Amino acid sequence: MQDPCPCGGDRYGSCCAPLHRGERQAATAEQLMRSRYSAYALGEVEYLLQTQPSPVPLARRRRELLASLGQLHWQRLQILAVTAGAPHDLSGTVTFEAHYFAAGQRGVMRECSLFGREGHSLDGGWLYLEALELA
Repeated sequence: MQDPCPCGGDRYGSCCAPLHRGERQAATAEQLMRSRYSAYALGEVEYLLQTQPSPVPLARRRRELLASLGQLHWQRLQILAVTAGAPHDLSGTVTFEAHYFAAGQRGVMRECSLFGREGHSLDGGWLYLEALELA
């Protein structure tokens, strides 16, 4: 029996694992968001690096990400809203709440994430671009 996927989807082996292993790409912005949440929960550092462009050198990003991963224990993801981000779109947003446990306290991270297609092409994979201000 496979474990449930941290993102709240089906079983990990058929939900986010194929994306983490590079067997397929996220079809939508929401699917990428869910897979990134699962990657944070499971410590899939390379996947997180691959799905977020940055001018910061890769070794530094990897080191900072590894240092931060052990501080929060992700508990649950709740999608609040999705705007665009479908297979035929070039961009989209996903507003979510990510529940965590850290230093003996429960917390909730609320964010509206902007996603876009690599190379601004429908053939490009989805990438996390930035957090937008919540209204």
